[in-house]
Amino acid sequence: MLEVRELVVRYGTATALDGIDLDVAPGEMVALVGANGAGKSTLVNTLSGIVRPAAGRVRLDGRMAQVPEGRQLFATLSVEDNLRLGAWRNQRSRRDPARIYDLFPDLVRLRQQLAGSLSGGQQQMVAVGRALMADPDLLAVDELSLGLAPLVVRDLAAHLAELNRDRGLAVLLIEQETTLAFELCGRGYVLEAGRVVASGPSAELRASPAVAAAYLGGLAPAPTGPADGGDA
Repeated sequence: MLEVRELVVRYGTATALDGIDLDVAPGEMVALVGANGAGKSTLVNTLSGIVRPAAGRVRLDGRMAQVPEGRQLFATLSVEDNLRLGAWRNQRSRRDPARIYDLFPDLVRLRQQLAGSLSGGQQQMVAVGRALMADPDLLAVDELSLGLAPLVVRDLAAHLAELNRDRGLAVLLIEQETTLAFELCGRGYVLEAGRVVASGPSAELRASPAVAAAYLGGLAPAPTGPADGGDA
């Protein structure tokens, strides 16, 4: 569904992404993990067309919607208006947010409340719901867990798993929280300083010393194996 090859992004003379290769198959849940400044948000913003790449290729077979880092809701609009904005390119018949309320029943009582007055977890539900209003084939979620309590994150993760299981929605989960990402997704990539330094099944990545080293101030070289994609 998504194929990224040799993607390069630069900000002036600084290289933010350096030869990224990444794939997401239809109906697959894939994790992209890395520390602050690794290039995760730059990658998802490039996939969404917000950032223009300097080189490389992105092929998307279907429609992608993004849940941006920090939610980025329209604070002075109601919950329902925020949801409807997610469907602005859909036919009028698909602008009814009833299906989002079925997924997130807690939003029903909040539908006329201003989005800026909601808790962080409630805002994240609205952000996910707004993206789903576009009827995507692939949902890119940038930092699902950011600023949220663990129980709230677990509930949101369960909703994503349900969407994947019941509707076949593909998910690209961009996360700093590796435990969450690797539990939820069957396969993953590790991004460090704009490069994919490891990739493979999540179970192998969780057990990799190289992945642990990535969160201790730099990714040390590791022996080539099934979970190690080597330097990009």
